Amino acid sequence: MNQRRFLDQRLRLNLLRAVDVIEQQGSLLKAATALGISQPALTRNLQELEDILQARVFDRHPRGVRVTEAGMVLVGAARRVLAELRRLDEALDRIDSADAGTVALGALPVTASGVLPGVLTKLKVRFPNIRIRLQQGRTEDLLPLLTSGDLDLVVGRLYEPVVPDGFRREPLWSEPISIIARAGHPILDVPEVTAEALREYELVLPTVSQRVGQELDHLLSLLGLPSASSLRSSSYGFIREMLHATDSISVMPRLMMVGDLLRGTLRVVPLPLYAPRRPAGLILPSDRALTPASQSFVDCLHDYIAEAASLGIKL
Repeated sequence: MNQRRFLDQRLRLNLLRAVDVIEQQGSLLKAATALGISQPALTRNLQELEDILQARVFDRHPRGVRVTEAGMVLVGAARRVLAELRRLDEALDRIDSADAGTVALGALPVTASGVLPGVLTKLKVRFPNIRIRLQQGRTEDLLPLLTSGDLDLVVGRLYEPVVPDGFRREPLWSEPISIIARAGHPILDVPEVTAEALREYELVLPTVSQRVGQELDHLLSLLGLPSASSLRSSSYGFIREMLHATDSISVMPRLMMVGDLLRGTLRVVPLPLYAPRRPAGLILPSDRALTPASQSFVDCLHDYIAEAASLGIKL
């Protein structure tokens, strides 16, 4: 029979931080670098932790470490404790200023490059003392962080969960795949845009995630546009320059270029067929309320979407 562990008396915060980083990095060497300590010191911390828990936390293998079942229980608890301490820190900040605090924000790639810059600009003007801690990634990477409390909310495309996950989803806008061209492009003067008319122009396409890429390629296939021979780039700056300086057109979620659409330098070309709306918005935890700083971010997001609609850009 195991002896009592007395975790409340023996388990130190530096050990919780260590196990969190080791699990993320999958390697003692990488974790030690991230923590700013030597590998032997981290190994001693891990040994002390396993002695306290009376259980192995990680299995060592030639390529690094692999978390055990007991380790996963500890990692989850460690992240909840560390997240609560971050929220405590932020709550104490708010005592000094009602307009201060930190928003731990998760963002999917399309939203991060599209809507987010405008929203954060608006937030900075209204609440200059609110800080943003931004984590970009895929839905499957961000939701565990939302569960543990490392994130306050996630913003982006709302994919239907395979099984119910307990999160609240609030649709706010749509991210349809659209054809984008510069203002004054000849295609905009065509009385009725057809697939044949679109095929006269070079394509410059974004390098996107697998999910978005599949939807994009499906639409290109329906239009008969040459996906394989198109120019592709992961640089939105490059794509913007090509669209503004040439007669190239692009096919992408229109949100990626929402700033230029609002300024009127780029335009959405009418599609000759139906494109799904692709809802996007907020993913929120169901077991805790938003912090005042997070609510301020949400308010700015609502205002930005309304502002876009008032200018004729329906998101």
